[in-house]
Amino acid sequence: MTIVCRFTCLGLWLTMLFPPLALAEVVRVEIAERGPFADGHSFGRSGPYERIAGRLYFEIDPDAPQHAGITDVRRAPRNAAGRVEFWSDFFLLKPVDPARGNRRLLYDVNNRGNKLAIWTFNDARGNNPATVADAGNGFLMREGWSVLWCGWSGEVLPGEHRLVAGLPIARENGEPITGRIHVEICRDQAVNSSPLYWTPWTISAAYPPVDLDTRLAKLTMRPQRAEPAVEIPPDQWAFARQEGETTVPDANSLWVRGGLRPGWLYDLVYEGRDPRVAGLGFAAVRDCASFFRYEQADAAGTANPLAGGIERALIFGISQAGRFVNHLVYDGFNTDERQRIVFDGAISHVSGAGRGLFNQRFGMATLCATHHENVLTPSESFPFTTVPQTDPVTVRSGDILARARASGHVPKMFFTQTSTEYWTRGASLLHTDVAGTKDVKLDPQTRLYCVAGAQHLGAGPTDRGLYENPRNPLNDRPYVMRALLVALDQWISADTQPPDSRYPRIADGTLVDLETFRRRFPKIPGLQLPTGFYMPLRLDFGPRWLNEGIADCVPPNAGPPFRTLVPAVDADGNELAGIRLPDIAVPLATYTGWNLRAAEAGAVGMLAPYHGSYLTFPETRDQRLQTGDPRLSLAERYPTRDAYLSRVTDAVLQLCEQRLLLAEDAAALLRLASDRLND
Repeated sequence: MTIVCRFTCLGLWLTMLFPPLALAEVVRVEIAERGPFADGHSFGRSGPYERIAGRLYFEIDPDAPQHAGITDVRRAPRNAAGRVEFWSDFFLLKPVDPARGNRRLLYDVNNRGNKLAIWTFNDARGNNPATVADAGNGFLMREGWSVLWCGWSGEVLPGEHRLVAGLPIARENGEPITGRIHVEICRDQAVNSSPLYWTPWTISAAYPPVDLDTRLAKLTMRPQRAEPAVEIPPDQWAFARQEGETTVPDANSLWVRGGLRPGWLYDLVYEGRDPRVAGLGFAAVRDCASFFRYEQADAAGTANPLAGGIERALIFGISQAGRFVNHLVYDGFNTDERQRIVFDGAISHVSGAGRGLFNQRFGMATLCATHHENVLTPSESFPFTTVPQTDPVTVRSGDILARARASGHVPKMFFTQTSTEYWTRGASLLHTDVAGTKDVKLDPQTRLYCVAGAQHLGAGPTDRGLYENPRNPLNDRPYVMRALLVALDQWISADTQPPDSRYPRIADGTLVDLETFRRRFPKIPGLQLPTGFYMPLRLDFGPRWLNEGIADCVPPNAGPPFRTLVPAVDADGNELAGIRLPDIAVPLATYTGWNLRAAEAGAVGMLAPYHGSYLTFPETRDQRLQTGDPRLSLAERYPTRDAYLSRVTDAVLQLCEQRLLLAEDAAALLRLASDRLND
């Protein structure tokens, strides 16, 4: 027997004894569209860009140890090779000439199917970026970034260029899986019917009831969670939607005779069916990013459009997508199946201390808790911090980076927050103990930046709408995000230390309880201050929840809350700690991250979920004295235009020196201040 033959036989023998590790992979790439981006516009040194859209097809081994934590993955249908199949839309923007890019990949986690990185970093809106207008200021392109998106949520319905994913339905021994589901519905205006999972951003596919017979379900109503519930008789409601004068049966909607009251909480518990294997969304993001970063082609030989062009990859997410980033790292999906790091860096933006229902049976990723709504949703759950902590109530221990640390793949991570996250998203739990008594250090691989006085949803009109106070118009946040993206890339690429964390702390008195906040806040005539804010509850879903992602207690049993704190303020009511942009450092008004629900929105006294308040200063001393406003007037603060602009210039230059503003954005902020005085 020849040497070659002997080695061949040996190889076959070893393969039978030790089969190769079954890897999750992109088995097929379908490119549906490829063409110029921004009408072929050339972005400086990066040159023109192209857009590529299509669909990715994945397969994973459900029995592989790295997938053991995906809820119901072993109950998913398998193909002939024993693997689980799923698919995802993808969208890619890249330099036409890879050599002119910066060899960096920015993966933007879509938010309910929507692309937000271009909106954040380029000041441009649009869910299908194609034209020059869609490129906004072109920042990401001028810097040479390749920008990637893919679908991950099986509940997002198609339409309006949303990215969707096809995730399998779990079954038990070939039979449908059923289980109790709890839904809370709260509408700001009176309506006759509502989708079971209604949000103002998009529509999600609800888990359908096994039977539309309302006698098999239970519906209650209450004005606030602390109030007793009143059951609505089965003949007074239906799984239905209102169309004109007609009530149409609909498994995805709730109809109530006489309508749903504004601001009231409607709790529906019903027997649902067909849970999606939602945790495969993490595998989709992991394998999508890993493919575009590392591979030359898919299993069928279709070339990777970024092959050989990427050295580093970062992940970015806003709000729900930021919580997804936190959860992806927490669940260990920053390591691909070849044991390579997927993302070198991460920016989790306005996520508070949250993760979410991304990997649970019958979990709906679109849901999150606030001060008034969905407090039985575990969007904030222990552990919260980036270093080990213990909850003395449940005696559980852990931290959100433990799995990444064990694999050696902790990304350099920025948490960026606004004031709102401290009021309605439990942000203080990211850096305090669960009792709110002491500060907790951050892991050395992480930084935390809070933009003082900013609000969760960014700028908005100052009209009140369904809010008690005029809405916060502060829109300086994108400038900070551009500077931090550059800083994170420099930290990853050149080990250049980023700016120091900027956030409120217990030790220096800039993070306080509600009583202290109310005592220090200026007594502005006619202003109602918050009487409460969001404190996440310890929720008990039963014995299978933590290890299997399956709820046995529906709705969950509510235990004592984790104690959260809020930022302290100065004599103007503006926050002391964090990144104080010119609007806060040299103010013309009081900017808050909190607002109250207006009477017409119901739940009087409860906080609005995502918007802050805008409280202008008196113009003159006489006006201030007449109204009894304790805040100095504009004329007393800034006797001349030059005096105001001089102080703004000092504030802008300081932020530049601290690497919290880029030079081009410093100039833009100075122009904005000058234009504001001309208005």
